[in-house]
Amino acid sequence: MISDMTSVWQSFLSWYNGILQNGDKRTDPWLLVYSPVPVALIFLLYLCVVWVGPRLMRHREPIDLKVVLIVYNFVMVGLSAYMFYEFLVTSWLSNYSLLCQPVDYSTNPLAMRMARVCWWFFFSKVIELSDTIFFILRKKNNQLTFLHVYHHGTMIFNWWAGVKYVAGGQSFFIGLVNTFVHIVMYSYYGLAAIGPHMQKYLWWKRYLTSLQLTQFVMFLLHTGYNLFTECDFPDSMNIVVFGYCITLIILFSNFYFQSYVNRKKQK
Repeated sequence: MISDMTSVWQSFLSWYNGILQNGDKRTDPWLLVYSPVPVALIFLLYLCVVWVGPRLMRHREPIDLKVVLIVYNFVMVGLSAYMFYEFLVTSWLSNYSLLCQPVDYSTNPLAMRMARVCWWFFFSKVIELSDTIFFILRKKNNQLTFLHVYHHGTMIFNWWAGVKYVAGGQSFFIGLVNTFVHIVMYSYYGLAAIGPHMQKYLWWKRYLTSLQLTQFVMFLLHTGYNLFTECDFPDSMNIVVFGYCITLIILFSNFYFQSYVNRKKQK
């Protein structure tokens, strides 16, 4: 029994050391990248906040975060715009292919520039966990859906792996499209935070959800193409993205149906 446990422990250590040692040596020294432990702890803390937060707020008044939300959302618009620019310009200058692009693991300036914006994209997913905290403090518990928690909680793992192992190459396409969507999304949230009088200008919320769904379909097709063609980019990463996109398409489609189609029928 003890020898079996020792063998399992040694196998775990071997697996864990493989995770640490097989990463991109350029990004390993960067914040939160070398080990999965910090990201796992952030994820566990996030789940604790999701569970404990609404209970702590149950008998308290919602907190007015109007100024915080306006500043936060437009800062996120700025960060998303910066990342979109970096993904676009760096991939253009590097002559990236939209169909098949291996990772350039060299330390030449353009390769490092792409790796850095991939890190910023990963770190932006950590920052975006604040969305959930703001919902809790404002007692908007109806927005703490499985879709919201699942999407926010898992993105930090997906992009930790992206920065750890494939900071560049095909990864740029997801970053490029998603940062564009987030420019639109956080612009909507920022305008909505200004006050109810802005609602007449925000008729396009339905189309924002359509835009989010469209990006996941694009990612599905993009990674699917690379899975079934010869491309020097890890199939393991493409499989993870492909499977993840299927789950998001299902969840976002259900949200779209419940929010717009079903609600319209009820009216």
